[in-house]
Amino acid sequence: MHYVSTRGTAPVLKFADALLAGLARDGGLYTPQGVPRLTPAEIRALPGLRYAEVAARLAVPFVGDDFSSAELLATAEDAYAQFDHAAKAPLRQLDDNLFLLELFHGPTFAFKDFAMQWLARLIDRTLSQRGRRATILGATSGDTGAAALEAFGGSDRADVFILFPLGRVSEVQRKQMTTVDRPGAHAIAIEGAFDDCQAIVKTLFADLSFREELALSGVNSINWARILAQIVYYFTSAVALGAPGRKVSFAVPTGNFGDVLAGYFAGAMGLTVSRLVVATNENDILVRAFEGGHYELREVKQTQSPSMDIQVSSNFERLLFDVYARDAVAVRRLMAALGAERAFSLSRDALQQIRARFDAIRVDEEDCAREIARTYSETGTILDPHSAIGVRAARATLAQDPATPVIALATAHPAKFPDAVAAACGARPETPERIRRVLGSPERFETLPNDAAGVAAFIRARARRVK
Repeated sequence: MHYVSTRGTAPVLKFADALLAGLARDGGLYTPQGVPRLTPAEIRALPGLRYAEVAARLAVPFVGDDFSSAELLATAEDAYAQFDHAAKAPLRQLDDNLFLLELFHGPTFAFKDFAMQWLARLIDRTLSQRGRRATILGATSGDTGAAALEAFGGSDRADVFILFPLGRVSEVQRKQMTTVDRPGAHAIAIEGAFDDCQAIVKTLFADLSFREELALSGVNSINWARILAQIVYYFTSAVALGAPGRKVSFAVPTGNFGDVLAGYFAGAMGLTVSRLVVATNENDILVRAFEGGHYELREVKQTQSPSMDIQVSSNFERLLFDVYARDAVAVRRLMAALGAERAFSLSRDALQQIRARFDAIRVDEEDCAREIARTYSETGTILDPHSAIGVRAARATLAQDPATPVIALATAHPAKFPDAVAAACGARPETPERIRRVLGSPERFETLPNDAAGVAAFIRARARRVK
């Protein structure tokens, strides 16, 4: 399996090289040259396997000879041993044909742990085999940073620098990042929004001399391995409800489009997916794009679901590459328009292809709070604000097609957003011991202006030199 950039001018890479590269040298995102397709018999063989076994089995065709089946299984077993639920991603029924996929049983209580824990082990193994070091650089709207610092903070082969928007994450999210006390772990608060943090990361990756000097590697969902790891729970949940003999829809709270894109690739691999529902908060750029075909940046609104306070949905570029028949020239044209004019328009054919697979639903602040209250009242289940957006969108989807099960992705533990939850339903979620320890620990982080050069200088001064 080889990987190509969505913008067409970066080198074609094998899996391990794309893993370390993160963002392609031409500014594009690496994506597989082809998508392996499972037979119905192969999908029917998945129920009963342990989660790590499913992960390794699905990953094999994507990695070529860079990792053996045994290595994939060993790294997956080690990664998911850190989770506190035997099923890793358990399903809970909320209503008729409405299911909640709990993705918050990892070390930092968010779905990002599924990809980050495995990614860290794959990167460490690759660096060790090559006798190299790396500097991990990422941006976070809340959960990615905590997951990356937890996964990479103790690495002997990598330093990790995570940028987060000052004052725009919850207290628990912030402290999960700023209380990590390890030599190679660095949390940086940027005076701006998440999109500013993401722009700095992309700028530094585009500086090829800096990139080479520090051996930069990315762990945001610009890294294909993040998407690959997230494909797994689409399969495990769908087969639990009867796939491939039964179609299933998914409602996915999303800002950067990475999590729902994993569902798109699961469908391309043969999973019987009916609809993929993009559930957004009031930062509704994807809803507007899917409705009118015009992708236009606006100011980021600060909401009670901060991990979705995003306008630039980076992974949308991978979908564009597919619906434009893998025409890198067309993608470069769209991305150039986005940079110059803060907007672009989709072709009629591209928009039709997107609408054939995806729906998009906007959930405002009041409806999010109402869903938290409703689900708690009816089932006793406490949702965090992100997961509530997914459930609200799932209910709307069921109203249109009551016969097809809908799985709403619960992307974070409610204890990460206790104030928003309490305000909505009157109950405060129980705080896990690991979060209580974090809340009582001292913080260590730097606050920097929204300036790529200043961030570069900070990283250069603190990264352990690449040998």
